[in-house]
Amino acid sequence: MSQPDTMFASRSVPRHLVRGALGLPMMVAALVLVPWVGPLALLLVVPAAVLLRGCPTCWALGLAQTRALNPRASAGGARPRP
Repeated sequence: MSQPDTMFASRSVPRHLVRGALGLPMMVAALVLVPWVGPLALLLVVPAAVLLRGCPTCWALGLAQTRALNPRASAGGARPRP
């Protein structure tokens, strides 16, 4: 069986959520600030793309991959019963 594609996955779900919590508002701010700051505001897209590892869709795909790799975290953090 081949290895699953984990190009966008993070080491843990909380770490991935932090990346999204920082990257998504930065992406929105880049677009919202254009009328006031001008094209210079679009420079915020660069660190946002690095945090999201691409676009918001890439981030969502990475979240699904991260949850698939960490089944305990995807079950709400509950430990399996013995």
